[in-house]
Amino acid sequence: MKRRFLACAFLSLMIGTLAACGSTTPDRALSGAAIGAGAGAIGGGLLFGSPAAGALVGGAAGGAIGALTDPGTVNLGQPVWD
Repeated sequence: MKRRFLACAFLSLMIGTLAACGSTTPDRALSGAAIGAGAGAIGGGLLFGSPAAGALVGGAAGGAIGALTDPGTVNLGQPVWD
């Protein structure tokens, strides 16, 4: 139980601080999807034994959050690929 709590806390912190990096909507959607997929794979593997399902759900959620955020709300600088 403690392992699940720590995994959820870590993932929440990671997603909250890194969600949607970038200055344009496509940048934020791509970075949000990548971060969400990574966090989802880790969480899915730790919590449910299914990293692929976690990556799928996390990528979809991260991409949606990235696309729906405003650059003034969450802006951690230029994306690496620019």
